[in-house]
Amino acid sequence: MDTKLTLKLDQKIIERAKKYASNKKMSLSRIVEAYLQSLTSDMAKSEFEISPFVKSISTGTKIPTDIDPKKEYSEHLMKKHQ
Repeated sequence: MDTKLTLKLDQKIIERAKKYASNKKMSLSRIVEAYLQSLTSDMAKSEFEISPFVKSISTGTKIPTDIDPKKEYSEHLMKKHQ
């Protein structure tokens, strides 16, 4: 069952989001719904852990310039398979 939700967002963000939705041939509501689903899905959280590097990319956080991706990935795999 779909329910109406009212959000207050920056106008420039809304305009960019509408263009993005139009380019993807999706409604803005469905994009927001899919995003919220991905954030709140218990299954997604329990299946795998997202590395800090990937989180930084997806959240727009600036990636340090001194990062060594191979070393980071290697350390991630070592922790994962202990």
